[in-house]
Amino acid sequence: MIINNFSPFSGEHCETTATGTLLKRLGIELSEVMLFGIGGGLGFIYWDMKNMDFPFIGGRIKPDLLTRNIVNHLNLQMEVKETSSPKKAWENVKENVDQGNIVGLKLDCYHLDYFTNKVHFAGHYVAMYGYDDHYAYLVDTRQQGGMEGLVKTSLENLALARNEKGQMSSKNLSYTIRKIEVVPDLRNVIIKAIQENAIDYINPPIKNLGYKGIKKTSVEINKWFVRSKNIEDDLVLTATLMERGGTGGSLFRNMYRDFLKECLTIFDYAPLQNAYDLFSEIAPMWGEVSELIRKAGERQEIRCLNQASDLLMELSSKEYEAMKQLSRIS
Repeated sequence: MIINNFSPFSGEHCETTATGTLLKRLGIELSEVMLFGIGGGLGFIYWDMKNMDFPFIGGRIKPDLLTRNIVNHLNLQMEVKETSSPKKAWENVKENVDQGNIVGLKLDCYHLDYFTNKVHFAGHYVAMYGYDDHYAYLVDTRQQGGMEGLVKTSLENLALARNEKGQMSSKNLSYTIRKIEVVPDLRNVIIKAIQENAIDYINPPIKNLGYKGIKKTSVEINKWFVRSKNIEDDLVLTATLMERGGTGGSLFRNMYRDFLKECLTIFDYAPLQNAYDLFSEIAPMWGEVSELIRKAGERQEIRCLNQASDLLMELSSKEYEAMKQLSRIS
């Protein structure tokens, strides 16, 4: 069963691409940056636990929450299914596709046939629009599938990807979205989403989140040469995930900057303009941070990490000020 009469969402980020495809199926067409913004997507986490080989840097809110926020703000209904049984997990997806529903999946991209960079990352999202006896047909980001994002993977590898255990994994998570009410006025949605995101960001419950997390990273990053067992591999992988995966690089800051720019075409408000100006400075600085981390690994030079540390301290202050401006929107 393959759903043919649909238009895939073309995006840079996996969760907005998957969810955007489901929304387009419902006749809701918003830009990727608007989806990221009304999902309250901007965040930061420095995640380090005893069982981790190396720290993880994340530049957005936690997985799953972005789509939930979008659904809630647009008065939509989402059905999420999880199960520890791969057989039941497949039945959950197959039943929806057979009914003509495109399904969002959360999985580990390591097992997908079309991923050439084999890295375990269990917080990846795709939209599934069909299957046959051998393959599942998916929508992924432009980086993975070109402008239309249409890709396929074997059913066996899809099952492995969905059932993978580890950091950020879920139990074969799948979701569908339905429209049950009239979509509210976008201006009101934007104001509510911005304010909620900003207030959460500047009031982190622990010191490894939000602007405090960036400040913590600026301290911890100077310890990485001692912490790492393979400094080149660890730092180059961290830089790659930050910039190409968007986990902590400029991708999410670029998206939020462009979201604010789009908002300014809908309504003009001084704090909004101020925050946009700040994010125009912030976004390229994150690109510099990830490049310095890469150079530190490739050249084995700790001074590059020291430079990245200084930039992170500055970024912490700038992001706090930008989100403080946005918290005043009413």
